Amino acid sequence: MLKVLSLNKISAKGLERLPRDRYEIASELNEPDAILLRSHKLQAADIGLSVKAVARAGAGVNNIPVDACTERGIPVFNTPGANANAVKELIVGALVLGSRGILDGMRYVQTLTSMTDAAEMGKLLEKEKSRFKGNELSGKTLGVVGLGAIGSMVADVALQLGMDVIGYDPAISVDAAWRLPREVKKIDNLVSVFAKADYITLHLPVLDSTRDLINSELLAHCKSDLRLLNFSREEIVDLSAVIGALDAKKMFKYITDFPAPDLIGRDDVILMPHIGASTDEAEENCAIMAADQLRNFLEFGNISNSVNFPSLALDRSGGVRLAITNRNVPKMLGQLLSILADADINVIDMLNKSRDDVAYNLIDVATEPSAEFLQRMREISGVVNVRLIR
Repeated sequence: MLKVLSLNKISAKGLERLPRDRYEIASELNEPDAILLRSHKLQAADIGLSVKAVARAGAGVNNIPVDACTERGIPVFNTPGANANAVKELIVGALVLGSRGILDGMRYVQTLTSMTDAAEMGKLLEKEKSRFKGNELSGKTLGVVGLGAIGSMVADVALQLGMDVIGYDPAISVDAAWRLPREVKKIDNLVSVFAKADYITLHLPVLDSTRDLINSELLAHCKSDLRLLNFSREEIVDLSAVIGALDAKKMFKYITDFPAPDLIGRDDVILMPHIGASTDEAEENCAIMAADQLRNFLEFGNISNSVNFPSLALDRSGGVRLAITNRNVPKMLGQLLSILADADINVIDMLNKSRDDVAYNLIDVATEPSAEFLQRMREISGVVNVRLIR
């Protein structure tokens, strides 16, 4: 029986992917094989010696000590794209709210509680509606910073709304490039995006290179009527720089899913309570994807959508399987194969891949190695962990 520690409320449709005759799932478990979570802040000390994998039902993993997991040979999974449609739809709403006087108009209507004559109210609203006039999105330029799963979907829907779309992503993957509509004009300079765009939406992970990426120097180049949207991560925006640009009328509006005390009560800010992925469908999609990835790893050793391990999948070829993590240094694979040969253990099939300082191996062997043999493998310098999968 495999044990999965669930540290948040996970959609039932996701948990159903882990058969109860093979998996025990609970919020409190002794010696769990894996941890499944959403936004729970996981500390390195919380990850017991029995843990083989951590899965986040969501894209961001800044609540997980990834470096500590890597050091111990624990893959960390996330679910990129599973909540992309939910975020995309909210961004469409944010673009419209940032363009039209919808919120101010709605708030104004709610003040008319003393009026009882519908005709009189109609005349008043006809007189006052010019206060809430806005702009149309069609014909405006949207800058999309980050062209991954969400960014490419936002770019596509913006084109359908009649917007011109420019995109910036120095680290765009081949898959993302294929997803990107050909009408998107790719820009190599972030300053140029801020100088040209009427609207800019951010879709970046938190990395050392992206933390406070949106700063006062960059905002100095933006249009005075810019609407800046941040539904990605709060850390990529220098909040003091945004407030400074708003105060100086260098930027028109800031729309974000990450409220902060200094932003409350400002007419030039639209705040949402971190609801980008808060739909039933997104939570189900993330949970299903995370559970499937965990199961595929625990039962077969295969890895997909890991933020710290290489992607690797090997069909079973019979026998038993060894899943081995080692430091990515020369001659490691040779040592592993040599010790198998010395023990007269025949290799049926194998696959080896590396990522940064980590190498991961799946080796199908004809006979099951003894516990003593597995211990000898673990004692090889550079081997992080060895797992036997029957």
